[in-house]
Amino acid sequence: MRKPDFDNILKVLNREKPDRPTLFEFFLNGPLYERLGGVISNRYMEAFHRAGYDYCTFHAGFAFTVGERSHDQSISLNEGALITDRESFKKYVWPVVEDSDYNVLARVAPEIPKGMKLIVPGPGGVLENIIRIVGYDNLCMMLYDDPELAREVTDNVGVRLVRHYEIVGKYDTVGAMISNDDWGFRSQPMLSPDDMKKYIIPWHVKITEAIHSHGKPAILHSCGNQESLMDSIIDVCKYDGKHSYEDTIEPVEAAYERWGNRIAIMGGIDLDFVCRKTPEEVYQRSRAMLERAEKRGGYALGSGNSIPEYVPQENYFAMISAAVGKIDLP
Repeated sequence: MRKPDFDNILKVLNREKPDRPTLFEFFLNGPLYERLGGVISNRYMEAFHRAGYDYCTFHAGFAFTVGERSHDQSISLNEGALITDRESFKKYVWPVVEDSDYNVLARVAPEIPKGMKLIVPGPGGVLENIIRIVGYDNLCMMLYDDPELAREVTDNVGVRLVRHYEIVGKYDTVGAMISNDDWGFRSQPMLSPDDMKKYIIPWHVKITEAIHSHGKPAILHSCGNQESLMDSIIDVCKYDGKHSYEDTIEPVEAAYERWGNRIAIMGGIDLDFVCRKTPEEVYQRSRAMLERAEKRGGYALGSGNSIPEYVPQENYFAMISAAVGKIDLP
């Protein structure tokens, strides 16, 4: 088991070459956590540690109240809307961020393996939470019928997310933060680029400012086609790293060549590829990606999104072994 060193992630996010191949993943899954970390109380940290990561993602803080929606092979973007008009907006109870238990970020300090830090995401992102509260179709109509209400909902979501990152950044156990906000479909953003820049991007600017005010890097995890928004992500929001890539949109190899001199590229080995190919094919692509980034740096190896339970474990281990060698499984 290799020793963690959070400085490697920091070098990647500074678009530098880390001291050794470095891993990045948003989250793993229950069976992997149990296999790697056992049944101990801090199995999440132990799983990240044993797999060769220099950090552990760790959730803390508040959540917005959202309605019920169906969960099957996909998730509805319209069911469970709680705000559909001004009357329901007045009735909605907004969370008080400070009432949440953020001190857990201090209490876990003794459990964090030496050399590691926590990377903390948000309770969803600006656009994600708006859609959960309003519904996607309703939001599209609201932007046309009552843009001022859309603005008020957006601002109520945004100000609470900014406060979340302001609080999280104060803890010494936290080394970086993730702003997790899916923005797009396979072909385009969920809102027009103009509406994204009018309503959503300004709050992401405030989020990165809050994170950077603590001297810590900000990573954007966002799915979908962001071709029309990458300049805003890099130059306006000033994110340090970008995560979530899909071969049918732009393979990570192409994204690295196109954007890697301006923003760190995190993960990117397409999830469908990791699921369907042989362990040897997954290993070879992962090795080739590490070799591509060897001279310039600014890259951490991982999947294009995350490791849900349907990913074959042998394929996941093949991917990360390209960076860490043979995995020391319990």
